[in-house]
Amino acid sequence: MRKTVLMALPLAFLMSTGAALAGPAMDMAKTRIEAIAKGDVATITKDYGKDPSLAWIGGPLDGTYASEKAIAEVWAKFSTAQGEQTATVGEVWEAANPKGATVAANVVFAGKNKVPVLYIMTYRDGKLVDEIWQVNPPAK
Repeated sequence: MRKTVLMALPLAFLMSTGAALAGPAMDMAKTRIEAIAKGDVATITKDYGKDPSLAWIGGPLDGTYASEKAIAEVWAKFSTAQGEQTATVGEVWEAANPKGATVAANVVFAGKNKVPVLYIMTYRDGKLVDEIWQVNPPAK
């Protein structure tokens, strides 16, 4: 099942979707994106499952990170480099079945730099197990 939502952070994140369209993974993704915008590394990292992975594709943090500690360090570096920032969320969609859920969102984080990303988060048993942070600069 695919659910599509258009939204802007912070408060309007789910207002256009209605509660019926927002599943638990969508709620966790909302909280996560808000925490990234705030630089709140503790909240960013609280939902990781066992052996999480982060593929950061593009930009100075490009790489694959495969432990909670390594991933927390990357988010701390990003938060420090960006300083105070906002997040503007474009299209968001969720695909879910009894085994898990994936949320994908087009987000622009704007702080010291404007960082447009396609952010994909995969959840199993209520825990984030895999994420892809694809830096997605506009075509020139």
